[in-house]
Amino acid sequence: MTVTNIDQRYEIVKDLIDTEDWNALKDVIGKLPTIEIVEILEKLEEQDLLLVFELFSKKEKAQIFGEFSRDLQYQIFNKLDKRAFSKIFEDMRSDERADFYQELTLEEQTSLLPYLNKQVRSNVVELSAYDSDSAGGIMTTDFATVRVWMTVREAVDKIKIDSPGKKMIYYVYVVDDEKVLLGFITLKDLILADLSDKIADLLHVDYVAAKVNDDRERAARMIEKYDLVALPILNDDHKLVGIVRHDDAIEVIVAEQTEDMEKMMGITSSNDEGDDEGYMDISVFRHFKKRVVWLVSLAIVGMISGLILHHFEAALDQMVILALYMPMLADTGGNAGSQASTVIIRALSLGEVTVKDWWTITFKEMRISILLAVCLSSIAFIKVSLLSFDTLLPGTLTLSYVAFIISLALALQVVSSTIIGAGLPIIVRKFNGDPAVVASPAITTIVDITGLLIYFSLATAFLLQV
Repeated sequence: MTVTNIDQRYEIVKDLIDTEDWNALKDVIGKLPTIEIVEILEKLEEQDLLLVFELFSKKEKAQIFGEFSRDLQYQIFNKLDKRAFSKIFEDMRSDERADFYQELTLEEQTSLLPYLNKQVRSNVVELSAYDSDSAGGIMTTDFATVRVWMTVREAVDKIKIDSPGKKMIYYVYVVDDEKVLLGFITLKDLILADLSDKIADLLHVDYVAAKVNDDRERAARMIEKYDLVALPILNDDHKLVGIVRHDDAIEVIVAEQTEDMEKMMGITSSNDEGDDEGYMDISVFRHFKKRVVWLVSLAIVGMISGLILHHFEAALDQMVILALYMPMLADTGGNAGSQASTVIIRALSLGEVTVKDWWTITFKEMRISILLAVCLSSIAFIKVSLLSFDTLLPGTLTLSYVAFIISLALALQVVSSTIIGAGLPIIVRKFNGDPAVVASPAITTIVDITGLLIYFSLATAFLLQV
């Protein structure tokens, strides 16, 4: 019977642990993909997890450990003898080693370092020195290099000595004797070439690379843009110091998108507290801390709306119909502003536009907003005419005239909201801020205030004076 459900596999593993049938357990779990092994092990109690973990080889342990959550990694680190753990640590990917090492306290780092071989010790200390938000912070040193003067036979022999991970052998980087990057060759190039051919004749000199101190998102976007398996990372002397893999780039893009989404919804980022955790792993109080700052701030700013309503209280007393359509204007304005800000923030993030394009953006959004305003105000006019056909109006006012003023206010609200929604992210970027922080809740609050001013100013000027 084929088992496809993780929960079913977990139950099988648990039964085999309870019966202490270690051979059958090793046979069952050893056939699973690493990620599924991780999912099963994370469900086990600590004692059972350590028992099963010991069934794997040193390299398998390194692969599995690298996929564990940070909390579970730390838990295993504290349970294992440091000499035994160092063997697992040495077989981990260089970037995963550095990431875990950075999470340890100085005392814990000191307890581990003596058990590491010289090469790994030097490598992990060097990689850990880079900022986690830089390209250097996510790069790995698991790659192969050959010299430009080599033959294909000599290059293949060197690649065997370097023994890069199987995922990283597609690109082979060509450097000079000073490790300056000259270009690359592919595995296909080596396979199709004669053993006597020169690497210099196979060299691809057109390549893209990032600097070690570049923002990690920029490096990830380069991999996405040029459809690369890996991106070489250079130091200021143009020497090859590492590569960023495509799977690491995907993780960076997902993390940045999550951060932007949280900012757009007014949720305070807390990267220092480990936001790689899932929703269920974060405590209620931490969720509260992430959300409360913006909500309280905007609630205070939103008091301005109350002051505006208080100022125009007399107008509402004279014409109750105005109160009926306030939600319509607020919702429409908020939606229009949020749409514009989302489009512009995305364009800024992808590099499709820059701050220098502010007038082109503003003019384009103005034209879009006018078309939207004509459409939405027409709907608003029909809505007011149908829903308020039996409303008693003061003086000589007619329903058609009132509906026209309300729909005009909505049209102006759409235009102003769209321009505000498009303009604020550009202004924030101009001052080196993050455009995502002005989106959604902030836009909605600002648009509510401007909408009320437009609405009641028009009402006062054209309805209450009649």
